[in-house]
Amino acid sequence: MPSLPAPGRAILLRLLAALASLLLLVGLAQADEPFITRFAAEVPAARLVPGADGYGPPRADVAVVPVLKGTETLGYAFVTSDFVGTTGYSGKPIHVLMAIGLDGRVSGVELVKHSEPIVLVGIPDARIRKMVSGYVGMDLVAEAAEEGSAHEIDIISGATVTIMVIDDSIVRSGLKVARALGLGGLEAGAVRQGPRLEVDPEAAAPADWLSLTGDGTLRRLSLDVAQINAAFAAHSDPRAAARPQAGADDATFIDMVAGLVSVPGIGRSLLGEAEQANLGQWVQPGDHVLMLAGRGAYSYKGSGYVRGGIFDRIVLVQGDVSIRFRDRMHRRLGAIAAAGAPQMTEMDLFRIPADSGFDSAEPFRIQLLVQREVGPIEKVFTTFDLGYQLPARYLRAVAPAAAVGPEPQTEAAAQAQLWKRIWQDNRSRIAALLTMLGVLTAAFFFQSFLTASARLTFWFRIAFLSTTLVVLGWYANAQLSVVNLMALVGSLRDGFSWQAFLLDPMTFILWFSVAAALVFWGRGAYCGWLCPFGALQELTNRLAKLARIPQVTLPWGLHERLWAVKYILFLGLFGVSLASIEQAEHLAEVEPFKTAIILKFDRAWPFVLYALVLLGIGLFVERFYCRYLCPLGAGLAIPARIRMFDWLKRYRECGNPCQTCARDCMVQAIHPTGEINPNECLNCLNCQVHYQSKTTCPVVIKKLKRRETASANTVAVREALEQAIQNHPNVKGKAHV
Repeated sequence: MPSLPAPGRAILLRLLAALASLLLLVGLAQADEPFITRFAAEVPAARLVPGADGYGPPRADVAVVPVLKGTETLGYAFVTSDFVGTTGYSGKPIHVLMAIGLDGRVSGVELVKHSEPIVLVGIPDARIRKMVSGYVGMDLVAEAAEEGSAHEIDIISGATVTIMVIDDSIVRSGLKVARALGLGGLEAGAVRQGPRLEVDPEAAAPADWLSLTGDGTLRRLSLDVAQINAAFAAHSDPRAAARPQAGADDATFIDMVAGLVSVPGIGRSLLGEAEQANLGQWVQPGDHVLMLAGRGAYSYKGSGYVRGGIFDRIVLVQGDVSIRFRDRMHRRLGAIAAAGAPQMTEMDLFRIPADSGFDSAEPFRIQLLVQREVGPIEKVFTTFDLGYQLPARYLRAVAPAAAVGPEPQTEAAAQAQLWKRIWQDNRSRIAALLTMLGVLTAAFFFQSFLTASARLTFWFRIAFLSTTLVVLGWYANAQLSVVNLMALVGSLRDGFSWQAFLLDPMTFILWFSVAAALVFWGRGAYCGWLCPFGALQELTNRLAKLARIPQVTLPWGLHERLWAVKYILFLGLFGVSLASIEQAEHLAEVEPFKTAIILKFDRAWPFVLYALVLLGIGLFVERFYCRYLCPLGAGLAIPARIRMFDWLKRYRECGNPCQTCARDCMVQAIHPTGEINPNECLNCLNCQVHYQSKTTCPVVIKKLKRRETASANTVAVREALEQAIQNHPNVKGKAHV
């Protein structure tokens, strides 16, 4: 199918640029608008505060709106995301609309928007909303006195991270609003009595374990089996007591110690000089580092962080600051340097970011979440606290600050630091991706050299697809989705932010490479080489061919009509996303990417069955999903019409009469008349191998025969001349020179 003519292409590009600019301007105009102004219009005031009949105008100093009954103010409504970070398991914010009465109690809570995958993995959305409604009546005055631990968290098994994020955002944002407005008698913050303290970098720490634990440099939480069983016996769910922890009552359930090794003296004692020096390559100025070590039957890390990137069993709490550690904030510790240190089964370092609000001179606690199975897939939870405060020997008084100082760090600057730190933590993955992109680009630019050898092309493709599946897919989870396209359009409409896209470096780099590839090669550069699920389909089909599973070639007429299905799916999803991006994300489960690549088939059986069925069909019809069902491929094919170059070489004889490439194209992207359909082509380069083949391409074979015939004729003429010379009477009988 021919590409768009140059004049039309230029006009199309200008129109797209103008539309993008308009959407960007509209989005930027809305970017500073607080969430409360948007979501208050969606929830009647009476649902947040009984008896209320409306909202007042937003306050100028705090992102809240009064909840009114007539002219009387009953409380204040706000959205948690306006005050604290609410990023959940999905990497997107969880927006909760809540109201606080004048007495400092929560009067209403509504989960108004989220992108969590919990609904898609067997947990009803209604169950999450019911859990959220349980915060009605929470006393924020009591929470302030207990640093946010005066209530029990109603954890839902299978959604631990999501529930903890929601709980944290409700409590912390509630405390911030109550203090800012003085609700329930709370104040914005008590003035510290005496001089402000900071860490003394010259303070020395004891060199042996016994002294470190004795003077409070290390703090300890030790729980035995009897204590754990007693805690669950008092749990509100009677099933918890019915399954007691096995073992003797005095057996160690967990013995966990904590220490702030970012304090130079403590770091030298616990880590040793060499390991402490290595911290400088990991942390940024202002960061802190917490060491945790433990032994016993229970792990403070668990295994959830391997898949989700979050350590969901521990959380650091300091006032209204709550820090959850992700895999990029974690390093294993090989050994503890202090003399007499016991043998620990777990030793880890956790980085506390400088912009988290953490103050190393103030007390904090590590909250440990302990779980117990009460059913095949159900668990109940309870918490224990390990309190920590640096001993006075490590602190010194700070001189009063000058009256004029630098402006506090802005939220934009904090976000910039966050994404830069994420990129720094993902250096190895980024390097692997950039290497793959460089190799693939070189292969495309010099494809005539690569495809000169069918064997080399075959093994290069197998190796590259295997790397795509294992490294990009199962290791880095860098699987693009049609949801990304819809999110991009939604961000242009609702408030574009570079930081939101920069938070995921692998996806960011992939999308930029896809954008460039669409101009040069069309969608095939990604779909044919960099899509992990596409690689999984092709590799399994290769195995099927080795097993002599028969391959099915659909009739051209049926095949050509089935192409349209994926475009219908894409347009349908895109239309739904304009009304509700959440609903579109649910419908985007037509993509099996999350099941097969992101979650590695660790999911509810209907999703696993769907993915396996598609892969099963792909054993008989190569790349079945890519050909007919993939909405992402359809979404990429539409802008790919603006590509500037045609790299795939063809002969005039292709298609008439030769059908070699058409019959051998794995996705039937070559028309019977010989043209390659760029919307369907995956740039596998197989047709370019045939283009140069001396054994399969009739045009090449014909040229070679002509050369052989011409060469043979030349030899025959030469031999005849030689014979004539030999038989000439003037030459006959003489030696021929």
